[in-house]
Amino acid sequence: MEKFETKLVLLGTGTPNACPNASGPASAVVVGDRAYLVDFGPGVVRQASKAYFAGIDALRPDLLCHAFCTHLHTDHTTGYPDLIFTPWVLERAQPLKVFGPRGIRAMTEHILAAYGTDIDFRLHGFERANEVGYRVEATEISPGVVYEDDRVRVEAFPVSHGTLESYGYRFTTADRVIVISGDTAPLDIVAEMAAGCDVLLHEVEYTGGISAREPKWQTYHRAVHTLSVDLAGVAAKARPKLLVTTHRIYHMNILDNGKNLEAEMARRCDAILREIREAGYDGPVVNGHDLDVY
Repeated sequence: MEKFETKLVLLGTGTPNACPNASGPASAVVVGDRAYLVDFGPGVVRQASKAYFAGIDALRPDLLCHAFCTHLHTDHTTGYPDLIFTPWVLERAQPLKVFGPRGIRAMTEHILAAYGTDIDFRLHGFERANEVGYRVEATEISPGVVYEDDRVRVEAFPVSHGTLESYGYRFTTADRVIVISGDTAPLDIVAEMAAGCDVLLHEVEYTGGISAREPKWQTYHRAVHTLSVDLAGVAAKARPKLLVTTHRIYHMNILDNGKNLEAEMARRCDAILREIREAGYDGPVVNGHDLDVY
């Protein structure tokens, strides 16, 4: 592989909740002047635009051409039409290549059908767009190497998120290894794929808050997400150079916190880091926020 500087850019660190300070789940592994997205939650293209104007040239919206989907939950995919069409309006000159679990091809076909009127207008109407940029090459994947070019090798590995087919991804470039867990229960395979990596981006939920939830939600969250105290165990096995938390589930109703929302979220952010450390993980760990770069 030719060597280029590799960065991880967090475009969105939120959850299904409509949090005002965390966009929908999305991140980008940037290798030189090329970006590889992971997930496309709400607002993904505008977040990429913010990163571009902050100096990450590879995230200029019309250059967004590669994306990897961890699973088909809405919070990770409702930005998909945005990713297909907005860069095309901005004159993306090649098809979008998307890789994801079974169902991504059908989702793609339905989105293109839903926007058929717009596509027809832009191809044949008064203001004609190019005939390539809206097209999507959707590939349904299985575990193993799912993509490779002169900059990066991308390996998918199965994770556990309820009944959904779900994947994490390991990106290997000439200078770094970055692993993204996706939504998952704590698993040895994540630790194995992330062993010694430069950055492990992992979802997490606030252990101290789960007891306030109804029993059915406690059962659900323990089965399909990773408590901070369990993330400590995964990270202790993996020993990444940096652990970054994302998709933080605080177990709070953001609509009921009003003016106290920001302060309460900050408190729970700090508590998550404290829980990870108190559970025995002594490596570098930070909470990731929208537009952070690592």
